Amino acid sequence: MTTANPSPLRVAVLGAGAVGCYYGGMLARAGHHVTLIGRPQHVQVFNALGLRMQTQRFDETVPVSASTEASAVAGADLVLFAVKSPDTESAGGQIRPHLKPGALVLCLQNGVDNAERLRAVLPGVEVAAAVVYVATEMAGPGHLRHHGRGELVIEPSPSSAAVAQALIAAGVPTEVSDNVRGALWAKLILNCAYNALSAVGHIVYGELVKQPGVPAIMRDVVAECRAVAAADGVTLPGDVELAVRRIAETMPSQYSSTAQDLMRGKPSEIDFLNGYVVRRGEALGVPTPANRVLWAVVKLVEGRSAA
Repeated sequence: MTTANPSPLRVAVLGAGAVGCYYGGMLARAGHHVTLIGRPQHVQVFNALGLRMQTQRFDETVPVSASTEASAVAGADLVLFAVKSPDTESAGGQIRPHLKPGALVLCLQNGVDNAERLRAVLPGVEVAAAVVYVATEMAGPGHLRHHGRGELVIEPSPSSAAVAQALIAAGVPTEVSDNVRGALWAKLILNCAYNALSAVGHIVYGELVKQPGVPAIMRDVVAECRAVAAADGVTLPGDVELAVRRIAETMPSQYSSTAQDLMRGKPSEIDFLNGYVVRRGEALGVPTPANRVLWAVVKLVEGRSAA
């Protein structure tokens, strides 16, 4: 068990699903005061029993506070903003009246423009984007299952360095980077390569890449994403193609978040993944046929689920 932090933060996690529970749980485990804000079935268990964290390194139940109300962000020094991308503006509006002056709102969301959208509804609030590399799922009410990784890359802000230090001390590898836009795009490319295919095939990453034709489709998707990013003036860090290959190696048993959404009959974030690349491609004059097909197919599956 990690030792208690001598100066604990007050942390609120808005959207306490798999991603928010992992990072909130790691901070709670390190002695910070964490409130998880989420759905009633999870909140009931959090308050009665705590958050069960079944990770690759430990299986523990961590005491947390929990609420279903956005107003529970009140008093938090750090808000981990982990709602689905379509809910960014509405959730931002709900927390705005309750934010403590000087609080940092850290976006742990898929997509590349959520922090920008959030700043528009939270004027004067310190908002920082974060790139999330973690494989998690909610295995049941109050039960987080961790499949791998856990790194964060955070945008610079007045509080980012101190928050990064707290996360590192809590066992979360964290970097503050001047090129978070590039890192967000690199993560977007990973999501575009894997999410829709995992969802449509109802298949985990390690098996997905073994299927006939899949590697070629992924190469086409990545090439289109790279072309759109270049046209948009984005500098991509590192070796994107290598990073795409490594996902199947480091997260072989992971279903994409899009797959998890469709399995539960929930709307996905595909409009902010492949759909975003299609829209930016149209705006910049870059063709994106592979991304368009994946976006359209997921929308078809969503429509069938909603019917």
